[in-house]
Amino acid sequence: DDQEDITSFALSCDDEMLVTASRALLLKQWDWRQASCTRSWKAIHTIPVASMTFDSTSTLLATGGCDATIKVWDVVKQYCTHNLKGSSGVVHLVQFHPDISRLQLFSSSLDCGIRLWDLRSSQCVCILQSHYSAVTSLSFSGDGGTMISSGRDKICTVWDLKSHQATRTVPVYEAVEGVVLLPEKTDLSQIGVKSKNLHFVTAGSKGVLRVWEASTARCVYTQTLPSTLTPSSEEDEEEDNPRSVTYLFHLPASSRLATVTAEHNILFYQLPSLTTHQQFVGYSDEVLDVKFLGKEDSHIVVATNSCQLKVFQLLTNSCQILYGHTDTVLTLDVFKKGSLFASCAKDRSVCVWQMDSDSGEVRCVAQGSSHTNAVGSISCSRMKASFVVTGSQDCTVKVWDLPAEFPGAEIHQLSPRTTEKAHDKDVNSVAVSPNDKLLASGSQDRTAKLWSLTGDGNLGLLGVFRGHRRGIWSVCFSPVDQVLASSSADGTTKLWSLQDFSCLKTFEGHDASVLKVIFVSRGTQLLTSGSDGLVKLWTIKTNECVKTLDAHQDKVWGLHASRKDDKMVTGSADSNISVWVDVTEVELAEEQAKQEDQILKQQELSNLLHEKKYLKALGLAISLDQPHTVLTVIKAIRQVEDGSELLEKTLLKLRVDQKESLLRYCVVWNTNARNCLDAQACLQVLLTHLPPEELLQYQGARTYLEGLIPYTERHMERIGRLLQASMFLNYMWQKMRVAGASSGMKQDEEMDTTPLTQTQPLFFMDKEKVKGSSDEGGDEGDDGDAGQQEEPYSHVEDEEEADEVSASKKASTNGAQEKNRRSTKTNRHHQSESEESSEEEELEDDHAMQVMKNVLASSAPQCRTLS
Repeated sequence: DDQEDITSFALSCDDEMLVTASRALLLKQWDWRQASCTRSWKAIHTIPVASMTFDSTSTLLATGGCDATIKVWDVVKQYCTHNLKGSSGVVHLVQFHPDISRLQLFSSSLDCGIRLWDLRSSQCVCILQSHYSAVTSLSFSGDGGTMISSGRDKICTVWDLKSHQATRTVPVYEAVEGVVLLPEKTDLSQIGVKSKNLHFVTAGSKGVLRVWEASTARCVYTQTLPSTLTPSSEEDEEEDNPRSVTYLFHLPASSRLATVTAEHNILFYQLPSLTTHQQFVGYSDEVLDVKFLGKEDSHIVVATNSCQLKVFQLLTNSCQILYGHTDTVLTLDVFKKGSLFASCAKDRSVCVWQMDSDSGEVRCVAQGSSHTNAVGSISCSRMKASFVVTGSQDCTVKVWDLPAEFPGAEIHQLSPRTTEKAHDKDVNSVAVSPNDKLLASGSQDRTAKLWSLTGDGNLGLLGVFRGHRRGIWSVCFSPVDQVLASSSADGTTKLWSLQDFSCLKTFEGHDASVLKVIFVSRGTQLLTSGSDGLVKLWTIKTNECVKTLDAHQDKVWGLHASRKDDKMVTGSADSNISVWVDVTEVELAEEQAKQEDQILKQQELSNLLHEKKYLKALGLAISLDQPHTVLTVIKAIRQVEDGSELLEKTLLKLRVDQKESLLRYCVVWNTNARNCLDAQACLQVLLTHLPPEELLQYQGARTYLEGLIPYTERHMERIGRLLQASMFLNYMWQKMRVAGASSGMKQDEEMDTTPLTQTQPLFFMDKEKVKGSSDEGGDEGDDGDAGQQEEPYSHVEDEEEADEVSASKKASTNGAQEKNRRSTKTNRHHQSESEESSEEEELEDDHAMQVMKNVLASSAPQCRTLS
C-alpha cells in the first residue's frame, strides 16, 4: 500500500506468516494464502532493513538493518524483545541457531566477521573471524555442533560451535553465494558421498553445484552442465556469467535443492542425483525473437537479451533453459517439421537445436562459427532440413550444409558451403524461398537482393530491389505467388515482383520502423510489427489494413504465425510474450462456418419443438449459448397442459453443466418483468430439488444467486400492489351485487368475501399494468435483454403472448356482461323490498359506500391503471 520497494522478506518455518520490510521503514505481516495484510508496525530501524529470518518455532523474527543494529521481535505477542548493537555497518546476514533452546543468533556485517549473540543476556558472545570478504550464508549440522560459512573470498570455513574455533578452511576457487550441509543418513553415493563424514554443497559464480567433504576439504562431485561454447579464459567464465548462482537453499521435505541465478531464474535439483527437476524463468529482458516449435506448435522458443534460449511449453508454461551461445542470441528460425530449429548470436556463431518428440527435451546438435562479426539473421531450408543461411554484420551471407543425421551425444561442427559479400552494410534479414531454390537478403544499405541457390553451392545474384528510403529490417517470400515482401525503417512495407524486380504495392500505416513482415492466410494477407508496438493485418488484394493490434508498449521484434495460421506469437522489447488467436481471415472463415452450423441447429430446434421433444430441444438450445432461445423453449414447455410438472421433469433430466448454464440464464431473464415468471419457474425447480452443496459447486453460483435477490424483491412488490388492487375490485364488485339487498337473501346470494388467489390471469388481464411495471421496474432488465431482441423465435413469443392476452380480455368481458345481467335482475327483484327496508340498513349501506369511496380515493392510481 505504501508503494515503497521491499528491501527484505522472510517466510515462517511453518509456512503460515510472511513478513516484509519496505523502504518506508514498515514491517508488514501477511496472510499470503489470502493475499491480505494482517498487521503492520514500525521497524524502529532508522534506515531500511537489509536481512530477516524466523527461528525454528516461527515465534521470533530477527531483522538486520542498514543502521548496524539487530532487532528481535516476538510475532505472537507482538513486541520487540531485543535491540542488539555492535555490528559494523550493514547487517546483511542474520540466522538463528536451529536448536531454539540455545537462544543464539548469528549475524554478519561489513567487517566480514560472524557475531554470535546470546539472546538471554543480549550480549555478543564472540566474533568468528575467518573470511576476508562478505559472508554469504551459514549452514548447521543436524546435531547443531558444527557450522559451515561461505564467502565471496572463495573459501568455506568449518566451525566447531563448542570451542568457537575454525576446524577447516576449504578453498572453493569461486565466489560462494550459498552453502548447504547434506543430510547425514541419506544414500548420496551418486554424487560421490562414500563416507559418513560431513559433506556440503556449494554454489557461486561458476554456476555449478559442487559437493565437498568437510574433513578433507576435497571436492567429491562437480555438476555437469549442458554443453556450451568454450570461453576464452577462466576470467571470462566468472565475469558476468549468466549461470552464476546468487542463492542456494535446501528443501528437506522434498529432498531438493533450489538455486537462484543471476538472470532471475529459479532451478530445482533433485537429490540424490542433483538432476534438474524444474525451472522457472523470472525475467526475460528484451525479447528479440520468438518462434513456434514442436508437434502441433505446442512450444515456443524465445531469444531474449541473453546468451540463453528459453523453450516454453504453452500448456503448462514449464521452461527449459538452453545453453549454447556465449553472447546475446539475436534471431531464430524453425525448420518445416518444427522439431529442429536454428539460432545465431553476437558471438558470431550459429547453433542447430533438436527437440525430442517424446520427452520434449531440447539439445544442441550442431554448431558453426565462421563470421567475423555478429550474426543478425538466419533462415532454414523449407523443403527438408538440408542447409541453413545466415547474414551478418560483416556484410556477408553464408550457406551452411547440415548432415543427413546428427550423431548421438556429439555436437556436429558446421562449416560454410559458400560465403558471399552480399551488401555494403549489415545484413539484417535473409529468407529462403518455399522451393529452396532462391534466397533473399535485406540490408541496412536500403536494398534487398535476390539470389539463386544452385546445387554446386554458389550464390548467383539475380536482381536488386530498390525503393526503400531507409534500411530494410525483414524480407519474406510469399508461399503461393512469385512476390517478395520487405519491411523497412522508413515505416513502409513493400511487395516486389520476382520477375522484373518492380514494386507492386506499398503498405503505409506504422508510425515508425516496420521490424517484421510475414505472409498469412495462405498468402492473401500480411502481418507486420513495428517499433510503435503495433501489429497490423493487411489484405493484399485491397491494399488496406483490416486489423490493428495494440500488442506491446515497445518494439515488437518477434512475430511468428503457426503452421495452420490459427494463432500468432509476438515478443517485444517490453519483456512480454503474447500468444494471439482470431487474428487472420482463416479464423473469420471458421467463424462463418460456426454461424452456418448455428443456423442448422436453429432449424433442428424448431423441428424438435414441433415434435414436442422438449428435453432434446432444451439441451440443443443451451448448447447454442443463447439465453433468449432457451427462454423460448421454456415458454413452450410451460404453455402445454400440466406445464409445471413437465418443466420440472425436463429440467431435472439435464446434465450438471446444462443446469449451471440455465441458472446463469435465469439471472438474465429475471431482470426483465416480462420474463420473470419463466425465470422463477425454473428457479423453483432448481432450488427445490438440488441440494445447496451442488448449487455452490457451480461456477459463479454465489454471484448468480446474489444477483437474483434485488430483482425478485422488485417483482414481489409489484405483484403485491397488483394483488391489493385486484382485491379492491373484488370488494367493489361484491358490494355492487348486494347493494340494496334485504338481510334475508338466500345463502347462495350472500357476498363472497374470499380473496382472489389466482394471480396469473390478472397478469394477462392487466396488460397495460404489466407493460408499465416493466418499463418502470425493469429498466435495467430491458437493457440487459436488448442484445436478445434479434434472437430467433422472438416473433413467435410476441404473437403467442398477444393471442393469450386477447383471449383473456375476451373471457373477462364475457364474465363482466354475465355479472351485469345478474346484477340487473337482483336489483329489480329487490327494488320494492328496498323501499321497506329499515333505517338501520340504510345507514349500514351509507357507511359501506363511504368506505368504498375512501378506498377508491386512496387507490386511484391503481384503478386508473387497471381501467
